[in-house]
Amino acid sequence: MKHLISTSDLSRADAIALLNNAQELGAVSQREVKRLPALRGKTVVNLFVENSTRTRISFEIAATRLSADVINFSAATSSLSKGESLKDTAQTLQALGADAIVIRHPASGAAHNLAHRGWVNASIVNAGDGSHEHPTQALLDALTIRQRLQTGEDLQSVNVLIVGDIKHSRVARSNIHLLQTLGAKVEVAGPPTLMPTGIEELGVTSSLSFEDSLAKKPDVVMMLRVQRERMNDNQLGSERDYAKHWSLADERLRSLSANCLILHPGPMNRGLEISSEAADDPRSAILEQVANGVSVRMAVLYQVLAGGEL
Repeated sequence: MKHLISTSDLSRADAIALLNNAQELGAVSQREVKRLPALRGKTVVNLFVENSTRTRISFEIAATRLSADVINFSAATSSLSKGESLKDTAQTLQALGADAIVIRHPASGAAHNLAHRGWVNASIVNAGDGSHEHPTQALLDALTIRQRLQTGEDLQSVNVLIVGDIKHSRVARSNIHLLQTLGAKVEVAGPPTLMPTGIEELGVTSSLSFEDSLAKKPDVVMMLRVQRERMNDNQLGSERDYAKHWSLADERLRSLSANCLILHPGPMNRGLEISSEAADDPRSAILEQVANGVSVRMAVLYQVLAGGEL
């Protein structure tokens, strides 16, 4: 595997191998010396044209722990802000020695273009492209579910409910592909203005009622961030109304089973998508998701730059 652009490109065997490697690499974080020589001599460039905290820092830590050289590229202070094309920027980075380019971009398809148009020879890892996909987020979510629910290698028959702004969520799309590949059953729920037309064609069940979905007692409830930057006011309506119908709070939290897992990709809008009570509940694994992000991104970088099993 030279690139990671979409979770739909991963077979069940590919996904399990990445998760197994991530599980093993997670042990590095517990060592006194948190570093392996696996990617010594390799250069990883974080090309983040869109703002990020968790994902960028996570990739930086992951590459550093594998002993790669890391360059963090700031679009705001680069030639991109002067009108340079993505193609020219990427080719400049390759000329400077980039072996892998981790890209986050507001345009859907940006990572695919870098990987498949012949612009560069470097490995490309998609760190989020518009409303399209965010594959490493889905992988870390799957790893968190696997660990918390102790499912074994795959997620066979785990019932996952994804709630909120489905239409604009690259996290939802990547999770829908990956979770089903691993054997999970996926339902999505959200208001009609934030539900994509034809979502059922991806193999999921859809609902316009949070209560109806919760009544099915899912094993995992994944709340999504409201993507205000990608929508107009008519799609969201009032925040108060959204929170009333779609926030994981109060009675909805109490209706969850004792072992139900609560996830959120972050950043959280407490009081809108999820209450503080739910975010801090013992069933919440939100901080575990962040920690697993480093392990998963170590596994992905190792795979695209070194290949094979650990």
